[in-house]
Amino acid sequence: MANHRMLSGTDKLLFIILFFILAIGVLSIYSVTGGLASRSGTPLYLKQITWIIIGWIVFLAMAWVDYREMARFAFPIYGVTLFLLALVPLVGHTGMGARRWLVIGSFSFQPSELVKIGLLFALAKHFSDDYPKEGLDLKRLLFSGIFLFVPFIFILKQPDLGTALSVSTMFLSMIFILGLKSKFLIYSSLISAMLSPFIGQFFWDHLKEYQKKRLFTFINPAEDPTGTGYQIIQSKIAIGSGGLYGKGLFGGTQSQLKFLPERHTDFIFSVFAEQWGFVGVLVLFTFFFLIILWAIDVAVKAKDPLGSLLAVGIIGLIFFYFFINVGMTLGVMPVVGVPLPLVSYGGSAMVTTLGMLGLLLNIKVRRLMR
Repeated sequence: MANHRMLSGTDKLLFIILFFILAIGVLSIYSVTGGLASRSGTPLYLKQITWIIIGWIVFLAMAWVDYREMARFAFPIYGVTLFLLALVPLVGHTGMGARRWLVIGSFSFQPSELVKIGLLFALAKHFSDDYPKEGLDLKRLLFSGIFLFVPFIFILKQPDLGTALSVSTMFLSMIFILGLKSKFLIYSSLISAMLSPFIGQFFWDHLKEYQKKRLFTFINPAEDPTGTGYQIIQSKIAIGSGGLYGKGLFGGTQSQLKFLPERHTDFIFSVFAEQWGFVGVLVLFTFFFLIILWAIDVAVKAKDPLGSLLAVGIIGLIFFYFFINVGMTLGVMPVVGVPLPLVSYGGSAMVTTLGMLGLLLNIKVRRLMR
């Protein structure tokens, strides 16, 4: 077990930051849902607290078991999560126009969230077993790309563009750190430029009609203010109306009067910004910035390539979620259904994120152990 005496002041600060971020999420969800209940009859904010408790259990488990021991089962873990993902088109539950959930009794979860952990371990294990000190060549890049391609297609078919892009960030983050051989880098750049129209067409053909409309709306939301542009317009109004200090916990007009769609999930940042204003947003940004800095320190000082690659993949994923979610609520990024980490309502994403943070702590503590 990780020795608690090895936890530094930075780690203790991390726990404090996580507590406040999670509290912000629960309060924001409560303020806009009140007594609104889930399918099981439990109020959404209480359901979120339940997921947080489960997430902390997973956090402790991921921090406890040596990550090198977990990596020994990287490919079986990847295989199991991929199998669950493959079940979704067959027996998955459909909600909001997408088939993303597996339901067991009153319990439902998204296999696309679990596959992130499987893919993370599979890629890190694959690269660390034969670490490419001089950068990746074509063979290694294509082979490792297969690990990404299979879940990417399954997730894109659900459809879930945001999650499909998020799993790609783990792969790209590791590739960025490992680098490419100089000769291969030149060739790959030329080939990528030549293939980009075909890849773009393939990607476009696999998007649903409403996803295509979202991309067009990003360019000009005012073109359809009561349709596809409605979310972005209302989100911008909510954020702007928060002013410097906000309107208070239950004072937001856009969120309280239900002008803002998806208030407790994708657009929870807009709710928070309206309630707590620029000062509150600045505090929230600082919290996430400190988490990223802590994670980068873990990656740089990791004991081995495996730990470093795992940390880099997690950093890429968390940064992607934060950057895209805030960007789409501000109208500077397309709306792709990406939650705000640790704040948006959602069990699978909460458990996965806390589990990955626990893994980061694991990597740091193992470095300090003899």
